[in-house]
Amino acid sequence: MDGEPPDMVLFEPLTPTSYLDRAAASHGDRLAVVDGNDRWTYAELHGRCTRLAGALATLGGTAPVAVLAPNTHVILEAHFAVPWSGRSLVTINTRLSADEVVYILDHCGASVLVYDPSYAELIDSAVAKLTHPLLTIRADDRYEELIASGSPLRTTPGNESPLLSINYTSGTTGRPKGVMYHHRGAYLQALAMVGHMGLSPRTVHLWTLPMFHCHGWCFPWAVTAAAGTHVCLPRMDAAEVWRLIRHEGVTHLNGAPTVLSMLAHAKDAGAGIGDGPRVRVATGGAPPSPALLRRMDQLGFDVTHLYGLTETYGPAMICDWRPEWDSLDHDEQSKVKARQGVGNMISHRVRVIGADGADIVADGIEVGEIALRGNNVMLGYLNDPEATAAAAPDGWFRTGDLGVIHPDGYVEIRDRRKDIIISGGENISSIEIEQAIADHPAVRDVAVIAIPDERWGEVPAGFVTLHGGRHVSERDIIEHVKSRLASFKAPKTVRFGDLPKTSTGKIQKFLLRRSAESRVDTAV
Repeated sequence: MDGEPPDMVLFEPLTPTSYLDRAAASHGDRLAVVDGNDRWTYAELHGRCTRLAGALATLGGTAPVAVLAPNTHVILEAHFAVPWSGRSLVTINTRLSADEVVYILDHCGASVLVYDPSYAELIDSAVAKLTHPLLTIRADDRYEELIASGSPLRTTPGNESPLLSINYTSGTTGRPKGVMYHHRGAYLQALAMVGHMGLSPRTVHLWTLPMFHCHGWCFPWAVTAAAGTHVCLPRMDAAEVWRLIRHEGVTHLNGAPTVLSMLAHAKDAGAGIGDGPRVRVATGGAPPSPALLRRMDQLGFDVTHLYGLTETYGPAMICDWRPEWDSLDHDEQSKVKARQGVGNMISHRVRVIGADGADIVADGIEVGEIALRGNNVMLGYLNDPEATAAAAPDGWFRTGDLGVIHPDGYVEIRDRRKDIIISGGENISSIEIEQAIADHPAVRDVAVIAIPDERWGEVPAGFVTLHGGRHVSERDIIEHVKSRLASFKAPKTVRFGDLPKTSTGKIQKFLLRRSAESRVDTAV
C-alpha cells in the first residue's frame, strides 16, 4: 500500500553475529577478550573476525568450517567469523579420538579445519584417514597471517532459518548425530541467557564450559550481546580458576556439577570469593546435590540449575528463582535449586507426557517424559531424516528424560529413561540415590546404575569417589542411604575409585555399565 515503509525498515533477519556489530559500535573501546597475556577490545575483536571471515571465504568453497581448539580466542572468533564467511560452523570435541574426528569431518563434509597446535598429532592421524580433501590451518603464526591477509567481510543471511552450525552429540549409544542449528534459534537462545543470567557490560565471564559443547550454551554470543568480557581458559584447572576469579574479577561462569565440585573442594578455595562480588554460576547435566549447593553458597557462588540438550541449543529450561523462596531455610532452598524448572524466556511451555502422549498430573509424583518445542529446538539431524522424525513424532521433541511437574509448574527430573532402575517391579530413580549418597561428607563424586540381580531383576549399584584423605566403607554408604530413603532404594554394592567423565564433566554411565557387565561375565 502507498505510504507503507519498505520491508527493510520493519524486518531484519535475526543472527547471533549481529551482537558483535552492536558491541563494537557501542563498546568498541572496552575489553572484550582476555586470553593469557593477550587482550583485545571489542573494536579489535570485530576487526579480527571480519578479516578472518574474508580470508575463509576464499578457501575451500562453501562447505562447513570445522574448529578443533580449547577455550581460546581462536574458537571464540570462529563463532562470528565462520558465519560471516557464509559457511556453517562445526566445533569438535577436543577429547575425541582420530577415528571419531574423521567420522565428523566426513559426515559434515568440512573443507577447512582450524586447529590448535596442541592437537597436531591427532589431526595428522585423522587427515591421513579422510575420504575427501581438507585444508588445515594451524592456529599459530599462520592463523595470524591469515587474519592479516583477509579483506573485511560480513555475509548475513537473507532469512533466519539457514544452517548456522552443526553440533555433534556425544555418541555414547552409537555414532554421534549432527544437530543442525539455525540463526534465529542461536540469536534468541543467546538473548535468553543474557536475561536469565543477568549479563551486562559489567560481566566478566570465565570460560569453564567448553565452547565446542552446544556453542558453550550460546554464551559466546550472549556475553558479546551484553558487551561483557570473555576470559579464556584453555584447560580446566581449579587453582587457575580461583586465580582468575580473584585476579580478573570474574562475575559469571558455567559448568557441570563436577566442575562445581572441583572448585568447591579445591585447596585454593580457602574462604571463597572473599570481599569480591558473588559469582553467578549456571550448571547443567545431572542435578547438583543439595550438599554441593550448600558448599557453593558458603564460598560466594549463586548457582542456577539449567536443563537442556545439544538438540535445544543448550539450556531450554531454567530453575527460575522465585522471591518467595528467599524465606526457606538453606536445606529447602537447596532442594528447590536442584529442580530443572520451567522453560526459558524464549521457550515454549514445557510438557511432561505419559505413554499415551497426554500431559501428566502436576502433582510432583506422577512421572512422564519431558517434551520440548520452540525457537530453540534444532532444525533436525544432518543427513538423518528418520532420526529427526523419530525425535519429534508429533511436533514435540522427546528428550528421553523422565520427570515430574510440581503444582507450581516446575519440572524435576527423576532420571534418564535408560537410567531408571526397575527392581522387583518398583521404579527407582538413580538421581534420588545419588543425591542421598552425595550428602555424605566423605563423598566427592557419585554415580548409580542398575546391575542384574537374580531375585529382583536389577538393583542399584553405587560408584563413589571420595575426598582426598577420607576413608569410608561400603556398609557406611549403604546405611547412610537407608537413613534417608526406603531400604529397597539403597545400593546393594558400592565401588570406590575415579569415575569416567566426558570433556564437559558428565559421568559416563555407559562405561560403568560396561565395567559392571564384564565383572558379571567374569564371575560366570
